[in-house]
Amino acid sequence: MDIKDARKEIDRIDRQMTALFRERLLLCDAIAKYKEEHGLPLTDPVREREKLEEVSGLIGEDLKHYAEKLYSAIFEISKERQAEILAADREAQTPAAGPAEEKKIDP
Repeated sequence: MDIKDARKEIDRIDRQMTALFRERLLLCDAIAKYKEEHGLPLTDPVREREKLEEVSGLIGEDLKHYAEKLYSAIFEISKERQAEILAADREAQTPAAGPAEEKKIDP
């Protein structure tokens, strides 16, 4: 395989990974809302550890380190997304200040 063919394959894989990553991030919305409704913390170290062990076993010992780095980054991005979703929900639920609530300043 020459470099052009290899790069075409990488491009194809990147398109698939991007579509799956988008799908995964959109699922974070539902997870964030579930966590909020059930009073669960944003971070679940047990789940993260289990997931790291799972993907490490799937990829093989020689690439395990890279899979752990990738999924650690994915976890951080997922938690960031969940925090943004929760913050947006809270902001949407906060009533806007009306005229009666505005501070009056004496001239």
